[in-house]
Amino acid sequence: MTGPIPLPPNARARLPTPFNTSPEPLELIAQGAESLLYKTTFLSPSQPAALKIRPVKKWRHPTLDKRLTRARILAEARVLVKLSGEGIAAGGGGRKVKDPKREGEGVGGMRGLVPAVLGLDWEGGWLVTEWIEGGTVKERIYRVSRAGTKGGGRVGEAGGEGVEELRGLLRKMGEVVGKLHACGIVHGDLTTSNMMLRPFGTASPESSKPERHDEASAQSSTRSASDVDQPQATSTSQTSLEGDIVLIDFGLATQSVSDEDRAVDLYVLERAFGSTHPWEEELFACVLDAYAHGEGSGMAGKAGKTVIRKLEDVRMRGRKKSMLG
Repeated sequence: MTGPIPLPPNARARLPTPFNTSPEPLELIAQGAESLLYKTTFLSPSQPAALKIRPVKKWRHPTLDKRLTRARILAEARVLVKLSGEGIAAGGGGRKVKDPKREGEGVGGMRGLVPAVLGLDWEGGWLVTEWIEGGTVKERIYRVSRAGTKGGGRVGEAGGEGVEELRGLLRKMGEVVGKLHACGIVHGDLTTSNMMLRPFGTASPESSKPERHDEASAQSSTRSASDVDQPQATSTSQTSLEGDIVLIDFGLATQSVSDEDRAVDLYVLERAFGSTHPWEEELFACVLDAYAHGEGSGMAGKAGKTVIRKLEDVRMRGRKKSMLG
């Protein structure tokens, strides 16, 4: 992937407080339609963080723009706080976004597998989360696929190198999505670009705290949907498929336990995987199998099978829409 994007002149001065006067390093990593993603440090020089800023949209009415920005930042933060089980202090009064101790089912069920939220200010339009080391699943599959091509085959082809490793990775994807859905959250933009493969042993001390919930895991990450993708960080082995999958980009996430919504989430992932990784498309069945039967999936059993059946209905509607235009 490409490296950091050079900051335009006077770019820091246009950032919201306190980042416009902060001496901490700031790298523009990606720019999307809704937000800008920076890599910086937060609270401590030794705490790398992802800073997501939703700039003011001058073409919108100011009142509407503020309301939308506030709603989207809070919605994303609340989803992440619920999944991680950690409350955070918010800018403007120091109130917590949510006290997870008072929440019910699903609280903390994805700790370490979703972003650790470090801070936010809905008035300023920014959200800060833990920086996740590693690369995106998309880039890692690409690298493994290119390595397989050099060996005379291709990952996903019969006899291609790395097929078993890729199957293992896809099963982990299915189990992580199953855990997400079991917590009552639908991602809304599941793609391999929105999944980070963090090398073992690189989780922050915060994410390695003793678990307070049985279903909790051990890791963290972030960013928001329809916006930007966190780029790949340097790892010791660029073609390794070992590591923990961390879901990022929750800007379109919603709280839902509907089988229909869960099936649509899987359908989005299935279509995105097929278009991004056509050579490996036939292996996608591993994702669905792990979702419905994997030991690490919160949807294993009857609940997962029901969603898979609903997925068939969603596919049929998708095909009909494609034919009719």
